[in-house]
Amino acid sequence: MDNTTHKPTEAWKRTHYCGELRPAHDGQDVVLMGWVHKSRDMGHLLFIDLRDREGLVQIVIRSEKAALIEEAKKLRTEYVIGVKGTVRPREAKNRDLATGEIEVEAKEMRLFAVSKVPPFAVADPAQASEELRFKYRYIDLRRPAMQRNIRLRHEAALRVRNFMSRHGFFEIETPFLINSTPEGARDYLVPSRIYKGRFYALPQSPQIFKQTLMISGFDRYFQIVRCFRDEDLRADRQPEFTQIDVEMSFIDREELFELIEGLMAVLFELVGEKLSPPFPRLTYAEAMERYGSDKPDLRIPLEMKDLTAVAAGLGSDIIKTVLAAGGELKGLLVPKAAGQSRAQLDKLGEKAKSLGAKGLFWIKKQDGFKSTLKLAPGELEAIWSALGGGEGDLALMIADKKKIALKALGEIRRTWPQEQSGKRLFKFAWLTDFPLMEWSGEDNRLVSMHHPFTSPLDEDVEYLEKETARVRAKAYDLILNGVEVGGGSIRIHDMELQRRIFNVLGLTPKEIEEKFGYFIEALGYGAPPHGGIALGFDRLVMLLAGEESIREVIPFPKTTSALCLMTNSPSVVSERQLAELGLKLKA
Repeated sequence: MDNTTHKPTEAWKRTHYCGELRPAHDGQDVVLMGWVHKSRDMGHLLFIDLRDREGLVQIVIRSEKAALIEEAKKLRTEYVIGVKGTVRPREAKNRDLATGEIEVEAKEMRLFAVSKVPPFAVADPAQASEELRFKYRYIDLRRPAMQRNIRLRHEAALRVRNFMSRHGFFEIETPFLINSTPEGARDYLVPSRIYKGRFYALPQSPQIFKQTLMISGFDRYFQIVRCFRDEDLRADRQPEFTQIDVEMSFIDREELFELIEGLMAVLFELVGEKLSPPFPRLTYAEAMERYGSDKPDLRIPLEMKDLTAVAAGLGSDIIKTVLAAGGELKGLLVPKAAGQSRAQLDKLGEKAKSLGAKGLFWIKKQDGFKSTLKLAPGELEAIWSALGGGEGDLALMIADKKKIALKALGEIRRTWPQEQSGKRLFKFAWLTDFPLMEWSGEDNRLVSMHHPFTSPLDEDVEYLEKETARVRAKAYDLILNGVEVGGGSIRIHDMELQRRIFNVLGLTPKEIEEKFGYFIEALGYGAPPHGGIALGFDRLVMLLAGEESIREVIPFPKTTSALCLMTNSPSVVSERQLAELGLKLKA
């Protein structure tokens, strides 16, 4: 075997990827390059599974190639080699392998690089902890599942670009070094060397810039863009993430819905899924009442019901006390679940308490009623009738303040098994008419539920200053399988209305001028009605790939504590670098 390492591919031009070879290539001479996945020495034969991004193929070296066999015996897993050979039918077919009907009879080999023993095997499922995988991400990315996920990410991005271009959109880049804004999550700040004591911020979203592009007359904009948020992480959150950013002029909500539904249909064709727009529409109020969540998983065929009217006639002192304090009774019927044990139901009760509820009541009908509530038979029947229960069913109920009862019962609903259809289900929904603002206990003030550029519903504008909680927004979220995959709104395009929103949010004239001065002025120069949406690209690819975390579809993710284990960032910088920026660390 030629093991020359200088100019390693000189006169060695790859003709095919390993995973591309099929019976149609029988008899062809090929040049392959890749990683040694494993080898098997049979004495008179030596087999090597050679791997590249397209898959595996079996290489065979026969006894008459004695010198080649001896050199091949020195190969170890993850060595990088080239092979020249001829495609032949494989005697022992491997039906589990795409290339399993053929093999390549080697004539020459070339060693390009040796490898140390990897910290874990390149195999699916992952053979190491997440921390070890992230530290050696370049090895983890060699796994077939990761190769498929990153390919899927590329194909999804390509489809987005082609779809948006066909629909008249320009892809326009917006700045990464911008002004810090007082709304939303924490900014990542970038100190200026030239203007010491002043800072850029990395964008949480291109929001103001894409609206500025509408004022500039570009009419239809999109961008697959990196965004940054310095916030606590979850499985579907990262400090830096990618979104499909969209903005359009002279549109209404339905036109945007139709566009995005078309985009989703194109994306989900990648996994063989044929969607059927239009997607269901739910108002925020409906979603909370029926599912106890503003991102309901519609694969779970259960809906909550308000039992407060029925509760008013019940003799339970516990429920009477809750109702007297302004609380409500919410119920969830679970068909054919009366077989749940007392221990299982007690566990649900503990979950309800962990979510802030006082407790959980249940009724089951199994050769008569059984319940944790001491009620007369007629009262149990009244609840059962209101829920539409039958023999063998189970009713779960929470009596508490409305918000607490909805949230707790909604979370219990999310833990219930999904519909079983034998295939992956994708259940989309649009949520509309969110509250424009909500009270933040942390900040002790009103904050925008989406962002401060969201337009209120026309019929609610009159309540903006006096009954703010009553004001609904022209905002919408796209929900898929209980995950928010997009959020947007029709924007404010009137300068005075935008000032009113900032005032209600408690921003001072100075803050408005410093943070949004140019944008307020721009609105005065003829801003068209416009709206848009930001779709979570990482989340969409995660769902397309059937993964549980976006970290499985991001090439180089951070941990849940925002660390990059591969590069050891964030890292300490030198005193000299800090001095150049006019900064000094506190002890």
